[in-house]
Amino acid sequence: MMINFDNAATTFPKPASVRIAAEKAIVRYGNAGRGGHPIAARTSELVYAAREAAADFFGAQPDQVVFTLNCTHALNLAIQGIAQEGGHLIISSLEHNSVLRPVYALAKQGRIRYSIAPVKETAAETLQSFSERIRPDTRAVICTLASNVTGQVLPWREIGALCQKRNICMIADGAQVCGMRPVSLSDGINILCLPGHKGLYGLTGTGLLISDGKFPLPPLMQGGSGSRSRSPEQPAEMPDALECGTLNIAGIASVRAGLAFVKKRGMQAIYEHENMLCRLLIAQLSQIPGVTVCRLPHADYMPIVSFCLDGMPSEEAAAALGKQGFCLRAGLHCAPLAHHSMGTAEGTVRFSPSAFSRAEDVASLGRAVRSLCVQ
Repeated sequence: MMINFDNAATTFPKPASVRIAAEKAIVRYGNAGRGGHPIAARTSELVYAAREAAADFFGAQPDQVVFTLNCTHALNLAIQGIAQEGGHLIISSLEHNSVLRPVYALAKQGRIRYSIAPVKETAAETLQSFSERIRPDTRAVICTLASNVTGQVLPWREIGALCQKRNICMIADGAQVCGMRPVSLSDGINILCLPGHKGLYGLTGTGLLISDGKFPLPPLMQGGSGSRSRSPEQPAEMPDALECGTLNIAGIASVRAGLAFVKKRGMQAIYEHENMLCRLLIAQLSQIPGVTVCRLPHADYMPIVSFCLDGMPSEEAAAALGKQGFCLRAGLHCAPLAHHSMGTAEGTVRFSPSAFSRAEDVASLGRAVRSLCVQ
């Protein structure tokens, strides 16, 4: 039996309610917004109900909820859309490649300029880091709410307030926070991008872009939307402006069910459970010679633990743990900026539990890590 501790990549297993919702979608629903017949009508009702659920969860209006393929898709829509007018962007030193790469590509094309704000140990230092990099032409701040490598939390509400004060668009990557801590557009976020398959427990191939409408985004794709079909131009109204072609109906149904699961179990309860498991693992790892846990004493963290074993590459360590039945991710985790900041150029082993993870399995993992270090 394999035990999954790689839930920062995607939560596994999924709740039974999510599986049931996806199965029901396959046998009951068709295409949304394509026709007035009963199958199309009930599918449109399902999609709108999912928009309403997401809007309620994140403090938005339903028509400002856009369904995407994943968080990377949402971030590209937001970043490339906001960059249409050029200007200067600020990103953090902990960004995933889903932020770094589109920003770097835009800069390479000469369309924008960008700065990297180092994330520090305290919230005040990090906020100052962002503030110091704001220029007259700064158009957007794009930052993760928490690192996917270590789980370090950025002071996103303070950054949001700074952006609001300066009329700068704040684009937030909520991949490692949404579903475990309260996140709302009222936090000063203008555009929230998130996956549906991580903290919301939906299927893979799902994501959301949620906007407050203050900074309109031009479409990067054009195609069928089910509305204004006579016009050769993509509709300007949201969400049709950013949704082209057939939606992932089964995936959207699963996200709706995942939101209901999180609300029923409680975000705080999920967070406290996963945090308890992280504390348990850290306590074990701290007793093993040659193991370094990548956490700063005064920083705030989501339930993610990255660690290194002296003399053993992270991929080798994760492979050895895999042979003992534990699934953990190793390497750079698609976030080279974070590893450069941490000084872990060769990567780390990452532990990330879920609502379904068990304390006894974490204890077994700790023993397995110890066995690698005493060989």
